[in-house]
Amino acid sequence: MRLAPVDPRRKYLAAGAVGIAVIAAFLLALPTLQRWANASVSVPIDRVRTATVQRGDLVRDVSVQGRVVAAVSPTLYASASGTITLEVEAGERVLEGQVLASVVSPELTNALQQAESTLEQRRMELERQRIESRQLALEKRKAADLADVALVAAKREKRRADEANQLGVIPEIDFEKAQDDLRNAEIACKHAVADADLVDERRACEIRASEFDVGRQQLFVEDLRRQVDDLAIKSPVNGVVGDLLVAQKEAVSRDTPVMAVVDLTRFEVDAQIPESYADDLAIGMTAEVLIGGERYAAQLVAVSPEIVNNQVASRIRFSGNTPGNLRQNQRLTARVLLDEHNNVMMVQRGQFLDSGGGRIAYIVTEEGVARKRQIETGARSLGAVEIVAGLEPGDTIVISNLDAFRSAETVLLTD
Repeated sequence: MRLAPVDPRRKYLAAGAVGIAVIAAFLLALPTLQRWANASVSVPIDRVRTATVQRGDLVRDVSVQGRVVAAVSPTLYASASGTITLEVEAGERVLEGQVLASVVSPELTNALQQAESTLEQRRMELERQRIESRQLALEKRKAADLADVALVAAKREKRRADEANQLGVIPEIDFEKAQDDLRNAEIACKHAVADADLVDERRACEIRASEFDVGRQQLFVEDLRRQVDDLAIKSPVNGVVGDLLVAQKEAVSRDTPVMAVVDLTRFEVDAQIPESYADDLAIGMTAEVLIGGERYAAQLVAVSPEIVNNQVASRIRFSGNTPGNLRQNQRLTARVLLDEHNNVMMVQRGQFLDSGGGRIAYIVTEEGVARKRQIETGARSLGAVEIVAGLEPGDTIVISNLDAFRSAETVLLTD
């Protein structure tokens, strides 16, 4: 069978169609080819995490691990040397003012008895001085009164002598004697009164000195009584007895720790904050405590001035009522708010800060290419970082690890 000859025009048309298809395919693939040509590194897009730069308020904070501790947990100490007698057991509930233990100190008890005896002796001596003072004052006043009577008599005799002398019926020597008797009586009366006043002042001074000695001894006795009373160790709060630090009937010295009492009605959080935040910490900072998915307002109330094992010890106190489901030494997470930056450019925090040193970011374009950009970062929070320069709101950047990008200027993100 003979085939019909092929029309040359149809051959040209087919060849033209193929050429057009090849050109179209080339044009469609041109952007991809350009991407391949410009990119020196390619990374699968499913290994890349991105985020968009935006404006907002960035709260700089730090998350720390802490443990629940009693806000009031005093340790009780022996106030003197002696033998300890425990009145409670560990874990026993106690009331404020309840006697928990006592110290038997014969030395202190004897010292109190001796001091009380000395005080009583000085009180009796003071009373004796007061009686003697009144007796001596009475005698001196009696002498002064007698001298006054003698003075009155001498004045009377002097007036009689004056009258007799005017009449010329008294010898001159008797007249002069009356004058001398009056002067002697005046001098005797003056000295008797002065002597009585001086005795009063001297005895008053002696009594004041004795009263001072009694008062000083009274203070000494009161101090010893306080020390003897302190031999009974009492609970300062309502709570639970913690660990017993001494054994029953053990001989203890002064200031030996005996036991701790834990007030279970008020709790705080002991937290260890990395030393890199030490300069940013301040008492009164706002904090949050996370317990069972709930957030509780709190406040930073204490910051240690020392750094131990690269950590700064701090204490966080609940602002409102203490949650009722806490337990001593319970572990939990707390968040301390260091400062707040309003209306700043920021982006989600990621590993690009570590691998890029916080100075490099890769902007993702619509063509699926990541282009290297120098940036400047500022404040950082747990979830975001401030962008100071190098990016604009709306830019999409790679926030995952940048090690695979090998510092290339352009990276192709492949499907």
